[in-house]
Amino acid sequence: MTTPAITIFRGFPATPAYVWSPFACKLEARLRFAGLAYKVDQGAPPKGPRGKIPYIALSKDGDSAPEMVSDTSMISEKLVDDGLAEDLKAKLTPVEKAQDAAVRALLEEKLYFYQTYERWEQNYYPMRDKALAALPLPVKFLVGQLGYRKMSAALYGQGTGRLTAPEITKFKTEVWDHINALLTASSRKRGSGAPDGMFFVLGGGKPTEADTSLFGFVASGLVCDAAPETRKIIRSLPTVMDYADKIHRHFFPDYEHWDDDGKGEK
Repeated sequence: MTTPAITIFRGFPATPAYVWSPFACKLEARLRFAGLAYKVDQGAPPKGPRGKIPYIALSKDGDSAPEMVSDTSMISEKLVDDGLAEDLKAKLTPVEKAQDAAVRALLEEKLYFYQTYERWEQNYYPMRDKALAALPLPVKFLVGQLGYRKMSAALYGQGTGRLTAPEITKFKTEVWDHINALLTASSRKRGSGAPDGMFFVLGGGKPTEADTSLFGFVASGLVCDAAPETRKIIRSLPTVMDYADKIHRHFFPDYEHWDDDGKGEK
């Protein structure tokens, strides 16, 4: 099999650390679960095929001109279709596939908007300063305001922006409680074949697509300074922390741990 050349554009400086984007962390987890080597680069939404982060440059043989691919779910499908990665859903039953899709939807179509509200509405300044760190100060102010207005309008249209802050906190906490319940049940099963005592959200011995999303949301939530409430919720759930810590130590041993910068207890 030829060795592909893959570069992930994450929207943040290329350092060996998790970034604030849950989808960038999700994509990295997908590649690591597949055992695929890759590089990271900063990139920018306007340069992506769909105008958003993350996206990848993929050369299937490592030598040909790279193809730009966006959307984490479509990237995963392309890796499978091109024979570069195992289909993480291939051995799931129809019911398990539905459960896998439900977990991803809970995170990506529900929790994402609650966390976006926390980041852009409740913690605007740290979010702006991090997301737009590469811009000079006057431009940062202007682009930040434009981004805030666009995000606020999107949240209102989606529905989250019509809720009160306490209501959003309640719904956000409920999502994490549901995730914790699933992981608690899975930790008791510890599917056969799982390395290093790991356990996965559907209870099997290998990760599924749901685990790429879940790890992405946990890792990004733990390192994001613009999401202190989310970080506190995650840290209050020992099983979620254990799940993420085991994946980190097995699949991301070269990355800074979320406790390495003193944000929490080890």
